[in-house]
Amino acid sequence: MKPRILVIDDEAAIRDSLRMILEYEHYEFIGAASGPDGLAVIKRDAPDMALLDIKMPGMNGLETLAEIRKVEETLPVAMISGHGTITDAVQATRLGAFDFIEKPFTSERVLVTVAKGLEVRELRQENRELKLAMEAKYEIVGQSAALKTVLEAVRRAAPTNATVLLLGESGVGKELVARTIHRNSPRAGQRFIQVNCAAIPEELIESELFGHEKGSFTGAAEKQIGKFEQADRGTIFLDEVADMSAKTQAKVLRVLQEQEVERLGSSRTIKVDVRVIAATNKNLEEAIQRGQFREDLYFRLNVIPIVVPPLRERREDIPLLVQHLARRMSEEHNLRPKRVDARVMDVLQRYRWRGNIRELRNALERVMIMTTGDVVRVEDLPREVRGEAGAREAAAAEAVAAPMAAGGGLPAGPLAAGTLREFKDAAERAYLVQKLRQNNWNISKTAEVIDTPRSNLYKKLEQYGISQEVDG
Repeated sequence: MKPRILVIDDEAAIRDSLRMILEYEHYEFIGAASGPDGLAVIKRDAPDMALLDIKMPGMNGLETLAEIRKVEETLPVAMISGHGTITDAVQATRLGAFDFIEKPFTSERVLVTVAKGLEVRELRQENRELKLAMEAKYEIVGQSAALKTVLEAVRRAAPTNATVLLLGESGVGKELVARTIHRNSPRAGQRFIQVNCAAIPEELIESELFGHEKGSFTGAAEKQIGKFEQADRGTIFLDEVADMSAKTQAKVLRVLQEQEVERLGSSRTIKVDVRVIAATNKNLEEAIQRGQFREDLYFRLNVIPIVVPPLRERREDIPLLVQHLARRMSEEHNLRPKRVDARVMDVLQRYRWRGNIRELRNALERVMIMTTGDVVRVEDLPREVRGEAGAREAAAAEAVAAPMAAGGGLPAGPLAAGTLREFKDAAERAYLVQKLRQNNWNISKTAEVIDTPRSNLYKKLEQYGISQEVDG
């Protein structure tokens, strides 16, 4: 298909001249004699770029350009004028024009500008597609009441500049929530800078966050701009914020209070305009009591706390999540789309998902790649998810533990197991959980009480996926 070039000029001779130049080079020419006519063509025919005269009666070129930006912000526009001035050029550039041509023009000059405009169009289209793909990647999926509570908090917090503290277990999607806040804030057009405070060595995190001057320490061969400076006018996301050292916490507190940073090796302060979103999977109030986290920093971060629920508290969202993730994985790995059997959904909804959405994604990715058929069945799921060491034992353990603790016999839970092996596993798991609870999860004491070597007890805990975090 030929690229379509729109020429908006009130002089018919100029339009005819440009028509000959463009059609000779196999472009499709579209002409308009005024700004309003050009806007109508843009809405109707979606040209690939436009050449726009500045001096026109009625709506002039600059006014037309401003209106074009409201209709189609990515359309490349080059300005043409026989009376061009520096002021016009500057104003046109501010309005988004990518080039400025003066009359009389040559064929070569016009064709170079058109080629450049089409390159701009392609780049802008790629950027738009990448942005849409990125938004899809970080889309929050679900309709549960627990998730709606989070999204309502995000809706209220996003338009402000207030600091947000995201709380929740590992893998629940705190980064997705942070990106959603940024994407719906007045800073959406600026940078979103993510810092994983737990992944950066303590001796480097200050340099990463605040930057350093050349020669400020051994190995500082070049000046480095810190993450706070990079996020100026945008948003910085401090993930795993509880893992920062006391010294780094003090410096982050200063940024929050003063909105300024100081690079390592420099005495000069630099003003920054940064919105901070922090996240942690730890209990910061307990960390404060242990002397591991500054109380004043906690109060600065905890302006708008948002608790992101674990997946087990929003099980009704799992079918939507599975469909979304399966579709994305098919695209990412160039796989033929697979249908997920209804029984698989039932198993996935019953499983505990200690690793939350991250664990669900990993399990699905393995299944989507390794399953040879067009339908994902229960037998395709990982063993721990299918039930041998996962949901069935967990459900049976909960059913068994309470009556056993009260002195009763085995309830119907294990008796409903499909096989003798499943019954034995469920009963043994429930017994071990009960004894561990009675002994406050002291492994040595529990092993002594049930008369088994400690090494054997550890093997059983691993076999059945027993932990205080899950079963305590």
